[in-house]
Amino acid sequence: MKKISRKHFLSKSAAALAGGSLLATACGTDSDARASGGAAPNIQTNKTYRWKMVTTWPPNFPVLGEGCQKFAQWVEEMSGGRLKIQVFGGGTLVPPLEVFDAVQSGTAEMGNGAAYYWAGKIPAAPFFSTVPFGMNAQQMTAWLTSGGGMDLWEELYAPYNLIPMMSGNTGVQMGGWFNKEINSIDDLRGLKMRIPGLGGQVLTKAGGTAVQVAGGEIYTNLERGVIDATEWISPFHDYKLGFHQIAKYYYYPGWHEAGTALETLVNKAKMEQLPPDLQAILRTAAARQYVYTLSELETQNAIYLEKMQQEGVDIRPFPPEVLSRLKELTAEVLDELCSRDARAKRIYDAYRAYQQRAQKWAAISEKMFYEQFA
Repeated sequence: MKKISRKHFLSKSAAALAGGSLLATACGTDSDARASGGAAPNIQTNKTYRWKMVTTWPPNFPVLGEGCQKFAQWVEEMSGGRLKIQVFGGGTLVPPLEVFDAVQSGTAEMGNGAAYYWAGKIPAAPFFSTVPFGMNAQQMTAWLTSGGGMDLWEELYAPYNLIPMMSGNTGVQMGGWFNKEINSIDDLRGLKMRIPGLGGQVLTKAGGTAVQVAGGEIYTNLERGVIDATEWISPFHDYKLGFHQIAKYYYYPGWHEAGTALETLVNKAKMEQLPPDLQAILRTAAARQYVYTLSELETQNAIYLEKMQQEGVDIRPFPPEVLSRLKELTAEVLDELCSRDARAKRIYDAYRAYQQRAQKWAAISEKMFYEQFA
């Protein structure tokens, strides 16, 4: 093999980058082609489009709901007012957990939520939100963006006339609020807990009962004893909802949600009616919302964790033996899911392969940093 000098390599790389930029400008990128259906030229018109977005979040909900409002604002600004989106919080136009159906049917052109809410319709959907003991936000983002995950996600939603987009990530969540101590796995038996997705299935295997409750209803259900425990997100949102006032113990880590991706759903037929530039604007705004959500939560969670500590909230780790048993039960849940759903198996095989590679790198990079240098 011919030896290439560093200087030669850098000069070739610079030339390739410049050429790639020119080519992208002249011809459009793959993502541009996908956004436009790979067909029409980018011809602008003065037509104004008015869309509705329904969300699973309560109206004006901090960060998550606010992020949807910002999304609509960014789209309007980037489109010069040609695409206007009205955002409806959960329950104002459709119930929070009916967002999927509303967008699929065209009642609303788009929605915002998390894929694990649709597990009853699509068993494989939770892989595109979070997996217990799964990938963190950084790894999940990389898998979806650069590891083939997004292609699988689009393929999964295509039969439902839907296009998914990443539009946020919560990062690592907390384990939840309990009114009794969790000292062993047996303490989860008989427990009615608000916990969605695959984490809920693991709790059920542990002898508990998973309850699906929209965010705006959690406090009342916990206060009235409809549920015995709940997880929601992390210190910022949990404090704002007042869970520390009605629950004794706040456990970590969020074994069930290591890095939960949030989604924007778009009705495929409605998307294809938009000019290519407006389709690209929607995707760009969703990517911006993703960065906003993750960054804002990382900032606010640090502030509110400190606030809880100062106010004496009892924050404690799950015992190692509890986490170990939950991890074993997670493996059983995933095996059972994959054995009965071919699509789930195909997606999880891809997810797991990426996770294993990512963990090898993390073991000598971030893990070492946290253990030795933090």
